[in-house]
Amino acid sequence: MINVALPKGRLGNQVYKILEAAGYECPELLDSSSRKLVFENADRGVRYFCVKPTDVHVYVERGAADVGIVGKDDLLEYAPEVYELLDLKLGKCRMCICGPAGFEEDRSCTLKVATKFPHIARHYYEELGRDIDIIKLHGSIELAPILGLSDVICDLVETGTTLRENNLVVLSEVVPISARFICNPVAWQFRHEEIGHMKHALEERIGKGE
Repeated sequence: MINVALPKGRLGNQVYKILEAAGYECPELLDSSSRKLVFENADRGVRYFCVKPTDVHVYVERGAADVGIVGKDDLLEYAPEVYELLDLKLGKCRMCICGPAGFEEDRSCTLKVATKFPHIARHYYEELGRDIDIIKLHGSIELAPILGLSDVICDLVETGTTLRENNLVVLSEVVPISARFICNPVAWQFRHEEIGHMKHALEERIGKGE
């Protein structure tokens, strides 16, 4: 069995469809009434379990899962010891610095940055040689500059609708983000053939626009 950590939610559903098309189906996983946490298809040699997206890399790094699907943002933020095998080109968005429309930065002052991604934000501004004050938040990041808690935010932007509705704009792009197929290093060493086959099957699906 290849143990696969799937992220819960829309991204996990999209990824499962590709895995299913690639020959790694597991009909039991689609039973919305089930209370099970682990789903397997012995014939296909695959076992799935769905976890919070930010936990996927932990399961893979610790070896509870052989492979998993995780956003590039989590890989950059937490730097887990995993192999990044493939860009699935799903869940595309951007990590951006955003602020009020018309914002003008005062470089004589420390910049206050609200974010769920302190490591990414700190690294970005270190590259610019800019002193910042990181304000770690867990939700409603857009509220921080509106109420004066921060000058700007560092956050994921997909459509930009929330920004526009709150009179915020993208000031700069930090890095493009998408879902990545990752692997535990030990699993790659000892199960290279099986995992390599899954990787190749996914590559073919991506190439066909699945």
